[in-house]
Amino acid sequence: MIEAGVDEAGRGPIAGPVFAAAVILGKKHSISNLNDSKKISEKRRELIAEDIKVNAISWSIGMSTAKEIDDINILRASLLAMRRAIDGLDVSPELISVDGQFSPETDLKVRTIIKGDQSNENIMAASILAKVYRDNYMKELDKSVPEYGFKQHKGYPTKMHLEALESYGITLEHRLSFKPVRNINAVSYTHLTLPTNREV
Repeated sequence: MIEAGVDEAGRGPIAGPVFAAAVILGKKHSISNLNDSKKISEKRRELIAEDIKVNAISWSIGMSTAKEIDDINILRASLLAMRRAIDGLDVSPELISVDGQFSPETDLKVRTIIKGDQSNENIMAASILAKVYRDNYMKELDKSVPEYGFKQHKGYPTKMHLEALESYGITLEHRLSFKPVRNINAVSYTHLTLPTNREV
């Protein structure tokens, strides 16, 4: 049976898109050191991600923008990113295995696996790709607005990030529906800066 693993990265940050990946490894893949992306160093994740892209039968990335997150909420935006990743596969899987308890809309057979990023290799691979692509997006964004420190915190609500919000206001990449940003938004929306969303 051809199985694709699906996972997302970026539900918790207050800035930037949410990314998802879909990966079909195949039963006889040669990729080693697969694990939950959160348990792997950034440097190691990048190396494994390259291995996945070279050796997987098929892989795809999907994303939902900060605006989409605000419009439909973070859960629905995460599932939308997953669906986009699934739709981007160039091999049609017979089974979609999704990390967590919620699944995206698709005509394909789907199963959800709690902590699937710790037990299913296809999902592990998807978690790594999603994390690497999102981190790289935030590093690129940092070049446009370095004062926010996106390359360090990747959009999470760290002390550094919250202080930057207080000092410089919000950007188009901030999620206005998230409380820390909403609080700033009420005070300093006129400080909006304009980095553009980037294609995956």
